[in-house]
Amino acid sequence: MKSELATTEYIIAANFFTKRALNMDAIAATFQPLWQSKNGFRLKNLGNHIVLFIFENKADVDNILANEPWSYDKNIMVLQRYEADSEIADLSFNLTHFWVQVHGIPVRFMNKEVAEGLCETVGQVCHLHNAPTEDGGSFMRVRVLVDISLPLCRGRVIALDDNREQWVTFRYERLPNLCFWCGCLTHSDKDCDRWIESEGMLAETEKQYGPWIKALPFNGKNRAVVSVLGFYTKRSANSTAEHS
Repeated sequence: MKSELATTEYIIAANFFTKRALNMDAIAATFQPLWQSKNGFRLKNLGNHIVLFIFENKADVDNILANEPWSYDKNIMVLQRYEADSEIADLSFNLTHFWVQVHGIPVRFMNKEVAEGLCETVGQVCHLHNAPTEDGGSFMRVRVLVDISLPLCRGRVIALDDNREQWVTFRYERLPNLCFWCGCLTHSDKDCDRWIESEGMLAETEKQYGPWIKALPFNGKNRAVVSVLGFYTKRSANSTAEHS
């Protein structure tokens, strides 16, 4: 086919991790106010819980992908930028971005290098200009590309220089439903192999995860950390400005 016959479209392929049948009208109604696309978008159901979102504006696609994760009906929805000449079968719907809050770092170690080093256990740390690692006051906040085919990392032990060990906890912002038995986002508690193999006899105490892994929403407008200039530094800056 000649390339001039192709339309200029920007496409996101989405895999919905839910067992329910997809209602396309409901999906459109859900994401239209969330995404606020400049020129709107079209949807195409490919079956197997895969839907194409088709845009005329590349900026819409960039913005949507930059604001992952997304969920539908409280279940994870994994997105992939899709090139029209690609095969859907070649797409791998196992990676999505999360903001991860790292709790429990000793105050003197609460810095960018330590937080990002710890989050390498979670996934691939993203060094983006528009999504920098930041200090949330009682925690550090890091943007991470997470493999959802694996159990979420709950935390890790750190060794301090006085031979003590301390546990730091990872909590995930905008986290949808997950299996509290094994920590996977791709199925619910009742669909977990552990639950099925036990024939429903697992005790609540055997759950490795709980609601604590879901981080509270982060409000960047209410800054938890404020830097104040030294008295003489500020005075010198004012004097220079007046002189100019």
